[in-house]
Amino acid sequence: MEIKWKYYLFFQIIFLYLFVNVDFAQSNHNSISGKVNYSNGIVLQEAQLELHGNNINKHTTTDKTGYFHFTDLPLGEYELDAHFEGFETAHTVVKLDSSLAQPILITLEIASVHQEVVVTADSNQISTETSENHDAIVVSQDTLNNLPIFDQDYVGTLSRFLDSGELGTSGVTLVVDGVEANSVGVSSSAIQEVKINSDPYSAEFSRPGRGRVEVTTKPGSLEYHGKFNFTFRDAILNARDPFARSRPPEQRRIYEGVLTGPVFHSKKTFFLFSLDRNEEDTQAVVFALTPSGSIQTNVATPLRNLLVAGAITHSFNTNNTASLRFSYQDRSQKNQGIGGTILPEAGVNSEFRENEIRLNYQAILSPKLVNQFVFLIGQYSNPTISLNSNPKIVVLDTFTGGGAQANLLRTEHHFELTEAISYSSGKHTIKTGINIPDWSYRGVENNINTGGTFYFSNIQDYLAHKAFSFTQQQGNGHLEFLEKVLGVFIQDNFRLKPNLMISAGLRYDWQNYFQDSNNIAPRLSFAYSPYGSNKTVIRGGVGIFYDRSGPRPIQDILLFNGNRLMAYVIPNPNFSNSINISKTSSSMPVSIVKLSPQINIPYTEQLSIGVERQLSKVTSVSVNFISSRGIDIFRSRDINAPLPPSYEVRPNAEFGQIRQIESTGHSQSKSLELSFRGQITRFFTGMMQYRLAKSSDNSGGITYFPPNTYDLSGEWSRSDFDRRHRFELLGAINANKWLNIGLSLSLSSGAPYTLTTGTDLFHTGLGNARPVGIPRNSLQGPGYADLDLRWSHDIFLNKTKKDKGMVITIGLDAFNVLNRVNFASFIGNINSPFFGQAVASQPPRRLQLMARFRF
Repeated sequence: MEIKWKYYLFFQIIFLYLFVNVDFAQSNHNSISGKVNYSNGIVLQEAQLELHGNNINKHTTTDKTGYFHFTDLPLGEYELDAHFEGFETAHTVVKLDSSLAQPILITLEIASVHQEVVVTADSNQISTETSENHDAIVVSQDTLNNLPIFDQDYVGTLSRFLDSGELGTSGVTLVVDGVEANSVGVSSSAIQEVKINSDPYSAEFSRPGRGRVEVTTKPGSLEYHGKFNFTFRDAILNARDPFARSRPPEQRRIYEGVLTGPVFHSKKTFFLFSLDRNEEDTQAVVFALTPSGSIQTNVATPLRNLLVAGAITHSFNTNNTASLRFSYQDRSQKNQGIGGTILPEAGVNSEFRENEIRLNYQAILSPKLVNQFVFLIGQYSNPTISLNSNPKIVVLDTFTGGGAQANLLRTEHHFELTEAISYSSGKHTIKTGINIPDWSYRGVENNINTGGTFYFSNIQDYLAHKAFSFTQQQGNGHLEFLEKVLGVFIQDNFRLKPNLMISAGLRYDWQNYFQDSNNIAPRLSFAYSPYGSNKTVIRGGVGIFYDRSGPRPIQDILLFNGNRLMAYVIPNPNFSNSINISKTSSSMPVSIVKLSPQINIPYTEQLSIGVERQLSKVTSVSVNFISSRGIDIFRSRDINAPLPPSYEVRPNAEFGQIRQIESTGHSQSKSLELSFRGQITRFFTGMMQYRLAKSSDNSGGITYFPPNTYDLSGEWSRSDFDRRHRFELLGAINANKWLNIGLSLSLSSGAPYTLTTGTDLFHTGLGNARPVGIPRNSLQGPGYADLDLRWSHDIFLNKTKKDKGMVITIGLDAFNVLNRVNFASFIGNINSPFFGQAVASQPPRRLQLMARFRF
């Protein structure tokens, strides 16, 4: 019987762990542990600690509970420094002897407010901690405040450092304060730090480091502090979109801030309140060709968003802290989906309302044992309404008109839970726990495409009423179902030698509706300093990461089962008699959605090896090679497609399309990554990352259909996101108090797109056929380049007490400063009048004014 690679890796990790760790039960190594907080009990996550003495030089960070731990120490005297951005450094002398049993409590005070713009990770010191990899992107809010961040979207700005090949089926994995979440849930000012690719092989998370964004929100404060931002953008300051005939009258206003302080002057109870109001009056650009001629117009797409969040935190004592947080979001947008070849009549209006309550309890049970418990409940409602109810008209890659046929109501009641325990002893720090990232009772009112959609290859066929396909759904679109996702993990970080640390972990993931229950994911990583000085560290890892389907495929399987909601695909319909078609479609064979009997949950095998080098106290460089392989990737296939060679008759005449969701795809990617962080010159500090990569696969995702079900030879090709070269830079120039410039530069080579005939050669109703012998993604668009700048200046209202006084900051952002046209949405349809051209572009140059008040 064939043994899967993942099981072989699992047994190898267990063998290695036992081989190097046989003396665990007999070891008795000395350690220093403790907690870092602010003002009598407010824990500080990700605080940096440096330990020196007895020829020892170690670095670590506090965890989610503010707890830290140094292991494998000889007896003697040490100097311990604690750092946290925005706070004064605390210096502590620790005398380690056999009587030391209680953790050290370190309290930090707020630091002076500095004018300088500093762009750096929290620490540029190389470390042999397996979690302190220097190819991670770690940026605090104080740093982000001085960078050109479009609409203050910190997470979106840093997401460009993600690897699209490591994202799950549902997209980016967002982790907020150690727990997976659908959104950050607080305003931008309430964010303390954003990290990408931190501890990439951690068993605590389901996805690799380059596939997740970790956000740490601010703790409360026992002193009153606040920050309020106003951001303003107007079209008179913008360049014209290259696809627009005129510059539309756009404007955007953002009112955002955070306030923290004690509750009734309490020393143990404090609050946090954040508010974000977004008023966006932007316009979409339509660039299409209709029988009446070309359409090049602007369409208003107003958006309103309100996010209110608050938290109450109570410190029972130095070892026990609990917080209760709530959030409410109300977002509405009109004329959504319009732009490019989609006409104004085919837009939708949408709303989204969500409420969430989150309880977080942290406890240091003993100097060696720490517990964290998080529970979240929430609910949302998300209606989408088409602007009109007319049948939808799609002339492939030319224009889309009629109605959007997108009426849908989604509701959800959900809870999430995380219970994690950390235990430290001697060489070992063991963390284990259970997380339930999604346990949702979902509701759906699916009225999509009840009026039907006609598909045409080109304008000539449209004028001749020669549609190649008509699709429609009828019946009961109401559905309620329960989605369950569960994960358990255990991880041991153990230091074999002062210059060698190994992290071994094991994770198990499960979700309902998929009869695949053997999803065991072993992971192993190491960090080794060959010279003992920690100036050079060799780092590597190997692991398995499981995916999830997300709710949409489950919804389709339950709805389109042949009994509840009927879907019909009618080839070569009579367009001139659309009313009769709509009435008689129920006499046609029904289309259904099903899971393949052999379906498995997809997983990724990843390995990496790299070298990090400390160039100076504040500068480091790293080189990493990463190889990933995707196994059992999702894709869809019409297993009832018309048979070759004529492609006229379906094998099972009782059904139309039978969409079978399979896990038969695979992918492979390799990349070489060069990262630099620190001070390059006297006036410039920043972080840079260059990536040389190649990624190939044979699936475009869970909703992707190969054109020819019976010939998959042309599916293996470049991945949709494959860009051979990529360069990212975040930095700052600080020459004096008036010359504070933050900059962001993003460069990449072009992404691929697919050459198609624009015809339904295989009579599946999809119209995605390719010319004979042409693989998927055989064409490539041009490269991408974007330079953004921010100038800012601080005005201190109390010049004698800058560290305690009020500060006003004014700034000017310039996005796409060079006004480069970065084309998007390239057309590969040879029957389209736009073949080989783009029908949209990334935004042109835009200027943004900002004002900030903080105290």
